Amino acid sequence: MRSALLLVLIALSACRQDMHDAPRYEPLEESRFFTDGQASRLLPAGTVARGQLRADDLLYRGVGPDGGFATELPVPVTKALLERGRERFEIFCSPCHGRTGDGRGMIVQRGFKAPQTFHQDRLRNMPIGYTFDVMTNGFGQMSSYVSQVPVEDRWAIAAWVQTLQLAQHAPADRLSAAERARLDGDAEAGEEPHGAEEGHE
Repeated sequence: MRSALLLVLIALSACRQDMHDAPRYEPLEESRFFTDGQASRLLPAGTVARGQLRADDLLYRGVGPDGGFATELPVPVTKALLERGRERFEIFCSPCHGRTGDGRGMIVQRGFKAPQTFHQDRLRNMPIGYTFDVMTNGFGQMSSYVSQVPVEDRWAIAAWVQTLQLAQHAPADRLSAAERARLDGDAEAGEEPHGAEEGHE
């Protein structure tokens, strides 16, 4: 009995050092160690978090070596890229721009100001880096989508926009003989041709 009581007294009198009470500074707490009196320290000039250097201007800014908008994608064009671009476009862009890029999305049909169609000559002739830049920095009423759409998805969307433009303005000389025969047959039958147009690049 005495030995048990002695053990309890020793345990109660022992030093208590819980991990939650470890010696440390709280954020913005005063410090006597540093000459400016601040415990929280500024990062050294030029510090960049791992993976966030973003030195590739083509990938992250859509700018080519000449300082102008990129004319080609900085990633390989694959079926998976275009499928991802279509999916992201329909989520983030089609409410305003419409699924075909005609500027007649659902919220436009409900009264929101319509964006310009992607199928006008000015936008069809813009480099792909321009489309990426608008998504990155915003333009007019359109705000930046940097926080919602990662850089790789912005390129995938830009590729899909070009796919939509080509689908509505494909030059006839790019069609196979079978596709051209079908197009000519539709025209003779009085139907609106789908896809190709003469004289468009």
